[in-house]
Amino acid sequence: MAPEDDYTAEPFLPEKVTLTTLRRAAAECRGCPLHENATQTVFGAGNTDAHVMLVGEQPGDQEDRQGKPFVGPAGKLLDCALAEAGIDPDDTYVTNAVKHFKFTQAEPKKRRIHKAPSLREMTACGPWLAAELALVEPELIVVLGATAGKALLGSSFRVTQVRGTVLEEEIHGRAERLVPTVHPSSVLRSDDREAAYRGLVGDLEVAARALG
Repeated sequence: MAPEDDYTAEPFLPEKVTLTTLRRAAAECRGCPLHENATQTVFGAGNTDAHVMLVGEQPGDQEDRQGKPFVGPAGKLLDCALAEAGIDPDDTYVTNAVKHFKFTQAEPKKRRIHKAPSLREMTACGPWLAAELALVEPELIVVLGATAGKALLGSSFRVTQVRGTVLEEEIHGRAERLVPTVHPSSVLRSDDREAAYRGLVGDLEVAARALG
């Protein structure tokens, strides 16, 4: 493994970029240590002609086991919120800033507890996200949560300050429009889940209007 400052997925990217070649190449990624404990790489999925790309933090426990993004409770809640906001979940591409599940586990049979990826780990995984953006060329990126926002917009990003607004930024060399919101998992953890869910839907409605 390279020194931490040299963590990068860049050498693992395929020459020919399609969703299939990216997914196959990402399965062999050793660009940072997160692959060592994760079950498998969890690459993006969905419609590569989608108008909307949704970017979350990293795979969760269920995603790590199944190899697909947003298949756990947070993903189901997100699909409901998208549909209620007027965005067809089938017309989106979903991915994460980091493609391996990072977790802590007290004992082998204990529940695996999510652990936020470091900025270096997010940066190491950045070439995969850049390749997905170039492939999908979305009209709009929905940023799900603080970690995804930091991966795309830098360490000063604060989701509470900009959620539900349309931002225009250069991301990986492309001019992009983005609408930040909370990660759906935060809705599930909220003491007032209904209010948190309504806030998520409201932010997604801003995204739907931005699409025209």
